Amino acid sequence: MSTQVNPSIERILENIDEVMTGKRTVAELSLVALLAGGHVLIEDVPGVGKTMMVRALAKSISAELRRIQFTPDLLPSDVTGVSIYNPKEMEFNFRPGPIMGNIILADEINRTSPKTQSALLEGMEENSVTVDGVTHKLEKPFFVMATQNPIEYEGTYPLPEAQLDRFLLKMKMGYPTLNEEIEVLNRAQKVPPIDELEPVIDLFELQQIQTEIMDVYVDASIRRYIVTLTNKTRAHPKVYLGVSPRGSIALMKAAQALAYIRGRDFVLPDDIQYLAPFVFTHRIILKSESRYEGISTEEIVNEVIEAVPVPIQRLVK
Repeated sequence: MSTQVNPSIERILENIDEVMTGKRTVAELSLVALLAGGHVLIEDVPGVGKTMMVRALAKSISAELRRIQFTPDLLPSDVTGVSIYNPKEMEFNFRPGPIMGNIILADEINRTSPKTQSALLEGMEENSVTVDGVTHKLEKPFFVMATQNPIEYEGTYPLPEAQLDRFLLKMKMGYPTLNEEIEVLNRAQKVPPIDELEPVIDLFELQQIQTEIMDVYVDASIRRYIVTLTNKTRAHPKVYLGVSPRGSIALMKAAQALAYIRGRDFVLPDDIQYLAPFVFTHRIILKSESRYEGISTEEIVNEVIEAVPVPIQRLVK
């Protein structure tokens, strides 16, 4: 594998930059999740560009974008689809739901009930949905990019732990800086950049990249480092439930994707340290007294990273 930055990756990031001002890190992390075969949860206040980020990514890779607006009255069948009886043919026909696409924008996912939220679970984990006992395969690639408002906002429901664990990464957009927001206003005066955005790769090329990422080398010392970090979260005295084995796998796959994006065919400890907060924080459940003390999962993850020695042996394949 070449150690040069893949030009397709750079074109995607530059394409998103045309729409999103100052969100290069968010775009790169979104690509990490997509290329690693995972899903992303973006949590932030309304109006900071969460939906626009998803649209820009979908357009850049020539993917079919399906949007699900989660509301309190949304039903699971509104997500997965439903079987409708056809009296002429005297049989049930499956009418696909919006989950049948390449990139799924699950907008404001925490504004609906946990029952409807969980309708995404099978698709996110198994790349299939089951309706009336019949399993329907989803198209590849399949990528869920969910947005949610902070849980303190009125009319929101916390995501179940099982669903949170299915997201490879959780991150925030953040407010733009003063100069970035001025640039946003400048762009808003003209034709919206998203309307003029053109694809830079197709889905076939994207799947080829996903296959190449599987070959990114992960040394045994790096694997042990990942597992040691996850075990430390489970043993932390302020943690009720630590990172699951799925979290260990997620961190390794994310690190492979990040190494590829940054032009390497091997994973470094720096990749693990950079990604751990995005992979771990939503997978940790604090003890009630820890929450009462105002301790955050971000603080726990940072403590764990500082406590675990970094592998320093030379990575030899």
